[in-house]
Amino acid sequence: MDLSAPKFLFLPVSSAEGCGEYMRSLIIADAIMDKWPDAVIHFAISQHASYSKDCPYYTHVLEDTPTKLVDVVNELISNFKPSVVIFDASGRKVQMQHAKSVGAKVIFISQHRRKRARGMKIGRAKVTDSHWVAQPEFVIGPISWLDRKKLQWIRSAEPIVIGSVFSAPDPIRKNTLLEKYGLLDQSYILFNAGSGGHQTVKGFTADTFWSEAERVASKTGLKCVMVFGPNYPSPIPTSDSVISIKSLENKDFICLLEGAKGSVLGGGDTLLQAISLRKPVVAIAVSKDQPKRIKACQKLDFVFSCSIDDEISTTTIKMLESVENSDSTSFCESDGLSLVIKDLSRLLA
Repeated sequence: MDLSAPKFLFLPVSSAEGCGEYMRSLIIADAIMDKWPDAVIHFAISQHASYSKDCPYYTHVLEDTPTKLVDVVNELISNFKPSVVIFDASGRKVQMQHAKSVGAKVIFISQHRRKRARGMKIGRAKVTDSHWVAQPEFVIGPISWLDRKKLQWIRSAEPIVIGSVFSAPDPIRKNTLLEKYGLLDQSYILFNAGSGGHQTVKGFTADTFWSEAERVASKTGLKCVMVFGPNYPSPIPTSDSVISIKSLENKDFICLLEGAKGSVLGGGDTLLQAISLRKPVVAIAVSKDQPKRIKACQKLDFVFSCSIDDEISTTTIKMLESVENSDSTSFCESDGLSLVIKDLSRLLA
């Protein structure tokens, strides 16, 4: 293995709806290039995901999400011969076995209890070199005594809790963005409903967030910023009080999040990123795996929640009023991206 130019294959879950796994993989890929500038990085993404056309790395566009295409993915692994294969909430045991058989290090990323439990099954754990849990432990909880003993018995390491994964805000980048969009630091509210592809019976959740952003702007006089997401399929609306952005790379999103007075977000990775930055946030579940995560996060007194059917603007104003009278931001999370690079360095040594 050429340690100066390792080869990485990313296999994130991908669909027309969500993009959290892809965004996390992209953040990790960028950090890999910073650490190993000569690294070769490939992605395999479903054709149904709009971001398959925009990925900055070499992309194998598949007919479906990688988990469902066992033979196609295995052939790709055989031809590419990667140093590391990263299954982000994806993959079948036979795909992991195949990656192992060609000499690759196998990494599995889970983000909730069911996925974590799947990653700790004996057959999978025995061919997994590292299992990263992209969720704070206060949300997902520790593994059971039985799982710990099982992993010891098969001589497999316990999952590593990496928490949320993002690049730290860059002050120069942040100031450039604030100037670009005509914003003042700590004087606007950031809205984002995730990938933009989530829907309810009323339509796209991003449209609901947009309407509520207009209400918040009208009631508070604060500027609002709405990031629609890469999977939002409709033309982006415009308004004098709400700045509309189709999508942002994570580094830019994090800079705008850090500069915001508060935020209104879905209950996915961006919620955890806001918590890590100690930003006041209204969290709204936009997919079925998010309510439990939001409930766990509510123990932090700067996290508020409401349903997509509630009046989001009212909760947002309550959040802003509460934050004015509170300095309790005691939560502290580990640096997930640094943990990832540290573990990759160990595996490639």
